[in-house]
Amino acid sequence: MNLEPAGAHRHDEPWFTAAFVHLMPDQLPSLSCPLPSHRHSTVQLAHGGGGSLSRSLLEEIILPAFDNARLRQKHDGAILEIGGQRLAFTTDSYVVQPLFFPGGDIGSLAVTGTVNDLAMCGARPRYLSAGLIIEEGFPMADLERVIRSMRDSAAAAGVELVTGDTKVVDRGHGDGLFINTAGIGIIEHALNIGPTGVRPGDAVLLSGDVGRHGIAILAEREGLSFETTIQSDCAPMNGPVQALLDAGIEVHCLRDLTRGGLATAMKEIATDSGFGIHLREREIAVNESVRGASEMLGLDPLYIANEGRMIVVLPVEQGEAALEILRGFEVSAEACKIGFVKDTRNGRLTLESAIGATRVLDLLTGEQLPRIC
Repeated sequence: MNLEPAGAHRHDEPWFTAAFVHLMPDQLPSLSCPLPSHRHSTVQLAHGGGGSLSRSLLEEIILPAFDNARLRQKHDGAILEIGGQRLAFTTDSYVVQPLFFPGGDIGSLAVTGTVNDLAMCGARPRYLSAGLIIEEGFPMADLERVIRSMRDSAAAAGVELVTGDTKVVDRGHGDGLFINTAGIGIIEHALNIGPTGVRPGDAVLLSGDVGRHGIAILAEREGLSFETTIQSDCAPMNGPVQALLDAGIEVHCLRDLTRGGLATAMKEIATDSGFGIHLREREIAVNESVRGASEMLGLDPLYIANEGRMIVVLPVEQGEAALEILRGFEVSAEACKIGFVKDTRNGRLTLESAIGATRVLDLLTGEQLPRIC
């Protein structure tokens, strides 16, 4: 240790060695590295990315303004009781760029995304609305293509589009086309599906491989070409969810893995349930093309958006029966168990790597892939 007076430290030593050499251990100041501030004077792209900035926007501005018990659930939709019937209600807006991509387009994405949000509430999706914000000069042929896609997606999911609205904005003020959809579904069971239903010992099931939607969007947007074309996983998941419920599976929590991907969805569940959750990386399927593209671009597939993937949290003793049901559907044919809920009250998400090391997964502070939905 250097015993020179404070202020005379050598450049090859840490600054604190010389500065505090004359202090006793209990006199040393507490050193810490502050987390970056979430406060901004303007809205950032990352506020819409599903990470920590999205959560801060919700908790610091939106929730305090509209605070109520249903909103505090922070679910994929609101659970309402009307005339003795339990309903799920949800809404979402779609600003994806580009509008057309391998495996889907903004129309199929809008219908599928809202159907999936209703399904994550444990509801049978029934009715949708659609609001179109169209930029002046948008090609009519492209609009017709999007509308046909919405029609076909609604038919595939077994829902009806029953009302809507159309607005046209000045050229240069709309970026082509934005779509807002809202949906209503019927809850036909007594389960309370959500993070508050999570219990220690529960199994965590994943319905398929992760990361394809985000990489498909990025490749199309940036003109990237890979050995094989990466297709978005965009697909409705109400079929397998309804099959689980019809079979009497005691589903505790459902979550689709959209903005922020698997890691973000699981971290939110861990935080909102209060329990620790542990995942095993070797059980999480990633398409080889997606893995290669992610490594090349410096992205983590666990944080990349999906539009046809979900996690199911349920009692471990029902895991095998649930997997058999899920594997009977094309959208969830590769379902597997990827982790479990721990008996610890810390809200921490951990991942066991392929080599056996364990690391903590948290919410991203920035935006990996903007405008993927």
